[in-house]
Parts: sequence; structure tokens; C-alpha cells
Amino acid sequence: MERTKTDIIIAGGGVAGLTAAAAFGAEGFRTICVDPAPPVTDGAAPGADLRTTAFLQPARALLEAAGIWDRLSPEAMPLEIMRIIDAGGRDGEARVSRDFDSADLGDAPFGWNFRNWVLRREILARLDSLPTVDFRPGVGFVNMVPRENSVIVTLSDGQVIEARMLVACDGRDSAVRAACGIGARTLRYGQKALSFAVTHPVPHDNVSTEIHRQGGPFTFVPLPDHEGQPCSAVVWMERGPEAQRLAALPREAFEAEATERSTGLLGALRLVAGPQVWPIISRIADRMDGPRTALMAETAHVVPPIGAQGLNMSLADLSCLLDLARADHDGIGSRKMLATYHRKRHPEIAIRVAGVDALNRASMASSPLLHDLRAMGMRALHDVAPVRKTLMRLGLGLGRGAERPIKGG
Repeated sequence: MERTKTDIIIAGGGVAGLTAAAAFGAEGFRTICVDPAPPVTDGAAPGADLRTTAFLQPARALLEAAGIWDRLSPEAMPLEIMRIIDAGGRDGEARVSRDFDSADLGDAPFGWNFRNWVLRREILARLDSLPTVDFRPGVGFVNMVPRENSVIVTLSDGQVIEARMLVACDGRDSAVRAACGIGARTLRYGQKALSFAVTHPVPHDNVSTEIHRQGGPFTFVPLPDHEGQPCSAVVWMERGPEAQRLAALPREAFEAEATERSTGLLGALRLVAGPQVWPIISRIADRMDGPRTALMAETAHVVPPIGAQGLNMSLADLSCLLDLARADHDGIGSRKMLATYHRKRHPEIAIRVAGVDALNRASMASSPLLHDLRAMGMRALHDVAPVRKTLMRLGLGLGRGAERPIKGG
């Protein structure tokens, strides 16, 4: 069979893989992106991903360069304040509340929240406008044969692609990572996440709120109004059996338990989408590079949904790959480029995986003593301004230095 030649083939058409296709395509690289599951781009359709994703400040420049931001901006919900509440006191009352305000760092919000199915819809529209990109839904990766100057990839439809670089975005149980013989270390928590959307009588005022008690955080993320009512996405992390029990409840009973777990912060919650149940793990690949292959996104790292780190780590992977590709168009996929990519990204990812792991374990704590320590830690980290600002910079991926966040909302 005749081979199709291209610069880059991307295995995986989730949000990260589609964004990578748009970004490389916008840079002029011939790009093929494949995914065995055609993306669902209607929130009411079966199989729609009802979760939301927050793009933090550093992601905006990448999305603008890829030609995605202008399509997404009408759907953006700015995240201006991140509120953390400790509800580990008697009867689960909210006893410590601290606000991390984006105004401390500049005039831009921390980030912007989007529905996942909307992201897929708008990124696919951008791909349709790029002559350099060939998106093939319903087709998956089967195997690969790396060579010195290219990689030969066989797809599930029998097509054979010869590319200069393979970018693996095919998820936490990646077939590409396995084909490269790259291992991964996994941390399990016995947790699951309930993902759903609710309306509530109290406006969210663009505040993203994490409520910590036990079992894991209960997080409100602002969404646009729904049928004239304030609306939020919710990620509720609980130990596995409890999450399954909650998901099986009748609608009104689920709403009542969700309202109680939220400490009634935004009033009575009314379900408008979900719940869907997702397993919670941490995972980090032993390496982020293989023969003619770059691992990124959940193929390389998985973290619990705390602090909007997951996809934003993935976009930092993509930014690093793009910078290296721009610096040496002819060297994409070379051993030198991929070794540099691993060296730049893997230590940073290891630190973030460890940090999110620690935060999740602290949030799961059931001991009253550990609840008290958690509340004390919240006060200490928030109430000293230099510490608070450093933590916010690190959370956004801005580092410790004098980098300025982008301006504007």
C-alpha cells in the first residue's frame, strides 16, 4: 500500500490532540490527527463530554497563535477569584475561607472556563479551515516502526503514514506509549469524580470555589447562565463506593446531597447535566520521548482535577514542542529535539504531579487533627502576601520570576 507522507501525525483527538493539530497546522507543518472515537460536539448528544476545562493565562497566547482563541472567546467564562473553603469542622460547617484574587497579579483573570463539547466543536471548526491539517475521526493507531529520519505508522483502517514525528495524545492507557516500551508510575486513591452542571439562586460572581471536607474537594466552576439562572460546573471527588452511591440516587435526592456537601454556599442546587463518573489517579510516564515520538497530555501525565492543572500541563507540553519545532523545522522528531523536550518538561511535570497528589491526599483526610492542620496551612499560605502571590504564579505556570501575566480579560 502507498504511504502518505506528512510532517507530524497525532494519535488522539481529545481537546489536547485537537489543539496540537491546530497549533502545528497553523505553523505550516503538514499534520494528520487520528482518533478512533469521533468527537461529540453537541452537549445534548449521547456520549457528550459534560465536563468543563479551564484554560489558565499562559494558554491564551498558544490558542491565539493556533487561531482558536477568537472562536472560543464568546464562550469564555472568566475565572477572577479562586476561593478555597475548609469545611472540616463539626457537621461540615465552613470554618476557613480564603480568596486568591487574580487582581494581585494583574488585570487579567486567572483563566477562562469552557464546556468540553464546545471546545471540541470550535477547535474542529478551526481545523476545517487549515489546509495543512487532515483530521481522521474513527481511525486509530495500530503500530509503529521508527526509522532514523521518520516513523512508519499503521492505522486501524489499513492506511500507512510516514511522518517525521509522532505525537502521542492517546490517553492514560496509551497504545503509543506501550509501543515505545515506556513505562509509567501510577498512584491510586480509591476515588472517583462526579462531574455535572447545576443552576443555583446565588450568583457565582466569576468565583471558582473548592470546598474541602473529606473524600476530596467539591469544586464549583463558573458557567454562563442557564435559562436565566446562574450556572456552574461541579467536580465532586469522593471515595469510589460513595461516588457510585451518589451517582445512583434519584435526581432530587442527588440534588439534596450535593447542596449539603456544598455547605449551601450558592443555595439549593438544581441539576441540568450529568452526573458522569470518572476514575481518579495520578500517573507519570518514565520518559516523554521515544523513537521519533513525543508523549504529551494524559499519555505522559495524569493528575486529579485540582487547580486546573491537567490540561494546562498538556498545553505547556505543546508549547515546548512548538518552540523546539520553530527553532529547527528540519529537526522535528530528531533524537536531539525529543531529548531536549524530555529534559525541559519531565522535571516540571514530576513536581506538579507530586504537588497535586499532596493536595488531594490532604483534601481526602478524615481525621479531625488532619482537618485542623489543613485549615492552619490554608491560613498560613494565604495570609502572607509574598507567599500567596508566589503560589498563584506557580499555579498558573508563570514561575517564581518577574514574568508578567497577560493583560485584558
